[in-house]
Amino acid sequence: MAVSSWTEADSKRAEEIWAEYQQAHDVSEKVGPTAGIDPVSGRVWFGDSMQDVVAQQDAAGAAVPLFFVRVGYETYYRKGGHR
Repeated sequence: MAVSSWTEADSKRAEEIWAEYQQAHDVSEKVGPTAGIDPVSGRVWFGDSMQDVVAQQDAAGAAVPLFFVRVGYETYYRKGGHR
């Protein structure tokens, strides 16, 4: 799947996979790391950052687009104004 062919359905499927993963695995001890979800294979990769996850994926020869989440947070990254 090329990056340009990523669809909203891919994002929804990745979110479903992540929800299923959290039901099957206790991730409460993993708050903060990055999870990369492959919506096609259903594989979930963990690392300290997106770059770390992609490097692991490249090393395994499985370079496909991923959906990223920050474990324990609603958003991966949020930039806002001053409080």
